[in-house]
Amino acid sequence: MPKSLISIQDFTKEEILHILDMAALFEKDRERSFLSGKVVACLFFEPSTRTRLSFEAAVNRLGARVIGFPDNRNTSQSKGETLEDTIKIVSNYVDLIVMRHPMAGAADIAASVASVPVVNAGDGANQHPSQTLLDLYAIKKTQGRLDGLDVNMVGDLKYGRAVHSLVDALRHFNPKFTFTAPEELEMPKKYLEMLDKDGIPYRQVSRIEDGLNECDILYMTRVQQERFPDMAEYEKVKDVYRLTASMLGSVRPGMKVMHPLPRVGEIAEDVDATPYAYYFQQAGGGMYVRMAIISYLLGYSF
Repeated sequence: MPKSLISIQDFTKEEILHILDMAALFEKDRERSFLSGKVVACLFFEPSTRTRLSFEAAVNRLGARVIGFPDNRNTSQSKGETLEDTIKIVSNYVDLIVMRHPMAGAADIAASVASVPVVNAGDGANQHPSQTLLDLYAIKKTQGRLDGLDVNMVGDLKYGRAVHSLVDALRHFNPKFTFTAPEELEMPKKYLEMLDKDGIPYRQVSRIEDGLNECDILYMTRVQQERFPDMAEYEKVKDVYRLTASMLGSVRPGMKVMHPLPRVGEIAEDVDATPYAYYFQQAGGGMYVRMAIISYLLGYSF
């Protein structure tokens, strides 16, 4: 079975650092064409802007070609075809599959039947490993290190696949966590148990002010309407946090505000002009990280 990236746990600490080093090289020279002749399928069963376009840009920068679709409406799944059958067929046409799907565990299913590597571009509320690698890339660029950082995650920690993967990855680097969320959106128990097992300190708070001035990374998230089974619950918590520039007066000088995007009101636009805002640069690094992931899984490493 070919090596895939379904969970961030599929990469060792050494592989994670290698991907970040490769991404830095691609950022210095992004015009590469050593994947000429390769074909990559981008199968997005759920809407996406940054992830899909950065993967497609990465494929093109590497000299390969892209096939695929941007949503589920134009696929045979709308006719009742199973995911397994779709992946088996597409595997015949391409060298690697990038897939986003609304169902948690869908990427595992795809990898189990694919004859080529599969990259999980987000499966429901489960995992988003390529987002995590670009997050780590941004953290390392801004902090100069990954080890020993204080990271405050704010907002939808229950359904936020980006924070789930990031917690998983940062376990390698001796972090301290603050989890800021209302009771309805707290970090799932399995991740807290994982941190307890590893002896990694964390605290859970409900007010953003309680962890704002003590972190190196403030990782904001949107409350994800599409994940809520009950819209009344969404309405209750959708506006629970809003970061404004006036709240940043006593933060650490090197602190950076990150966000997997899109934002829908949890970061005010006046934050954009502060030296702490880094979410647009964070997203910009995604293409280089995804160039590294694709190259590595296809056997090109340097």
